[in-house]
Amino acid sequence: MGIDALIFDVDGTLADTEEAHRTAFNEAFQHFGLGWTWTRPEYRDLLAVTGGKERLASYVATLGLQPAETTRLLALIPDIHAAKTAFYGARITSGEVPLRDGIARLLDEALRAGCQLAIATTTTAADVDALLESALGARGADLFSVIGCGDQVAAKKPAPDIYRLVLDALETQPDRAIAFEDSIGGLQSAVGAGLWTVITPTFWTEGGDFSAAGLVLPRLGDPEHPLPDEPGNRLRAAAWLTLDELLHRAAMAAG
Repeated sequence: MGIDALIFDVDGTLADTEEAHRTAFNEAFQHFGLGWTWTRPEYRDLLAVTGGKERLASYVATLGLQPAETTRLLALIPDIHAAKTAFYGARITSGEVPLRDGIARLLDEALRAGCQLAIATTTTAADVDALLESALGARGADLFSVIGCGDQVAAKKPAPDIYRLVLDALETQPDRAIAFEDSIGGLQSAVGAGLWTVITPTFWTEGGDFSAAGLVLPRLGDPEHPLPDEPGNRLRAAAWLTLDELLHRAAMAAG
């Protein structure tokens, strides 16, 4: 069977956005006078909770506050997150966060080959739109047949709901699509929906158990930015992941 679609996570996969998210959270905390600052190591641990609002609620629960103060802060989360989204959007719009190596190339190869592109993410539609427009131009979002965001499903990653929603919207089956992720939670979500998955970790996600992935690479690579020790280590044809090799590997895995 052939492959109809490539489905991409956003944060960490299309672009290494997490530092921009962390900084935007801290700007929002300052805006509301909360006195919180999330360091890089702390934020890396907090990423175990998927979804920005859920991450905030989980953090508030660790503070050991009086019930009334906890209730007040939990009620404030939508406003904090809205401010964070605005600060993040400004950073993305400024061009601060580029796509990861190989993403634009593989998107182009897939479209030329007749594959559909889709997004399955826990982040907000506003964040997705800002990144796609900044990195791919005003019609960036139009490259994707389906964009599935976290607020469209009851359970966020690692639940498979978002991938199932995207597959339904694409009108295709799991064995006819390939997922791209960077984290354990994302991998669990994609594999739970029956998808063969490529993992490209970042600082924020490296070191996890990615044994369920079909392929793990440090990044997709490009002719201008080849992967070290390739071809011959994990790749057979070039020092970057080509669409032809991707489709061949997925077909071999499917038997």
